[in-house]
Amino acid sequence: MYAVIKTGGKQYRVAAGEKIKVEQIPADIGAEVTIDQVLAVGSGDQIAVGAPLVQGATVSATVLSHGRHDKVRIFKMRRRKHYRKSQGHRQNYTELFIGKIASSLGEVVAEQAAPAQQA
Repeated sequence: MYAVIKTGGKQYRVAAGEKIKVEQIPADIGAEVTIDQVLAVGSGDQIAVGAPLVQGATVSATVLSHGRHDKVRIFKMRRRKHYRKSQGHRQNYTELFIGKIASSLGEVVAEQAAPAQQA
């Protein structure tokens, strides 16, 4: 079973037991987060597509860590004008472990619990 969720202005296809990196969520490490913006849920050959959201569908996830992505370099230049501008950007993220997907098609729980946080 999989679900298409919306968080941080982006859409993600998730399944129980996966780890994903999403835009930063203000939650403590180890906290349980419930995402109720579920756009679609699929199980085998059945699919439930919301208009815009699937009624009663939720995805439960555990916050594993917070961090920053690799640096993206921005370089602007105008040829023959002696103009150069260099800039960098690192986007914050939150890593989530998808523990449970529940909808009218059924409920799926991850086989293993959230991995232990490494120090």
